[in-house]
Amino acid sequence: MVQEHVIIIGNGIAGVTAARHIRKLSDKRITIISSESEYFFSRTALMYVYMGHMKWNHLKPYEDQFWKKNRINLLKAYVTEISPEDKSIKLEDGRHLQYTDLIIATGSEPQKFGWKGQEAHGVQGLYSKQDLELLEKNAPHNRACKRAIIVGGGLIGIELAEMLSTRDIPVTFLVREKHFWNNVLPKHDAQLIDEHIKKHQIDLRLKINLDEILTDENGKVRAVKIKETGETIQCDLVGLTTGVKPRLEMLSQTSIETNRGVLVNPYLKTNYDNIYAIGDCAEHREAIQNRPSIEAVWYTGKMMGETVAQTICGKPMTYNPGHWFNSAKFFDIEYQTYGWVYPTEIENHKQLHWSHSDGTKAMTVNFNKENDKFVGINTFGIRLRHEVVNGWLEQNKTILEVMKNLKQANFDPEFYQSHEKDIFKSYQKHL
Repeated sequence: MVQEHVIIIGNGIAGVTAARHIRKLSDKRITIISSESEYFFSRTALMYVYMGHMKWNHLKPYEDQFWKKNRINLLKAYVTEISPEDKSIKLEDGRHLQYTDLIIATGSEPQKFGWKGQEAHGVQGLYSKQDLELLEKNAPHNRACKRAIIVGGGLIGIELAEMLSTRDIPVTFLVREKHFWNNVLPKHDAQLIDEHIKKHQIDLRLKINLDEILTDENGKVRAVKIKETGETIQCDLVGLTTGVKPRLEMLSQTSIETNRGVLVNPYLKTNYDNIYAIGDCAEHREAIQNRPSIEAVWYTGKMMGETVAQTICGKPMTYNPGHWFNSAKFFDIEYQTYGWVYPTEIENHKQLHWSHSDGTKAMTVNFNKENDKFVGINTFGIRLRHEVVNGWLEQNKTILEVMKNLKQANFDPEFYQSHEKDIFKSYQKHL
């Protein structure tokens, strides 16, 4: 009897989690293929290598012998073709590998919008190990980079701004919206982050669009041109951080159904019963609550990996991520969100915003006006306990119950001054 072979394309958190759980549940042969790196690393910590807080080896959560010990074969290679009909893949070196089950976990790649000069030397995104290695060349320690331009008001952009600022590289940040992360954060929250970015000597320019990237005679970036004013800003580096998109190039000649991402059902299956897609590259056919159809978030990739492992090992399980959660960092301000806090108030919903006078701590709470049901919360500079807030959402707590019990959710009572009383007073005053 031929041993079942699970091939996983991509060694990010989604693919590696799937492999680990398949090994826990079975003796199937497992191969993980990646062209980015030999070993799995923590992508969210890439910035700390550039900033000097960590070394490359610190990014690997598992010792190198872990994979052989657990009989997970790692293959550093590039997949050029997938043939669903004969259950095989082709590698760039010409080799063919057969599979019984295939998991596509190819992740994302930086998105570009056809700007003139976007392929010039000194223009790059920030997503992969190779991107960080390129940044070391484009913005090294020796201050050869006199100014950097960052285009796009998202989380990758703010990470890149923080990284460059640690090397004293002046940064101009071009954001086309009214405020930073305007499409995600309510106005008060976004304004707080605007001011915090400026306090870190970042030249933040709002409602500004990139027109083109100008190059020298060697094809190296020398400046950018602003669309609205025609202004030219000299620079040595352009960081394109206008979002990411699913990495799908190897699927272009296959009959695996795609839209913006690889289309999957609740079991994370594609239109082939033995082919799955998980992580950033997967697009859900059916909406899950208010979640986006493509979830480019670390913890959801991990959950998808756990889910697909159950199904492949004979315990069919649908993907159920629960209540929305995310976290990020804006320089030294930590951000958390639970449930749903919309950029603008929607019908029958009300938002309560509180902010501290020091400009580094804030909270926005969203609730349903008809039944006072707690819907979601954003916090800045105040960390909350996940299990407490998630419990409030599960138990359909009212806004009053949440306000009265904020202290239960405080993650750092011994390190941070308590603000629950001030927040409750604000609730009483406005509501």
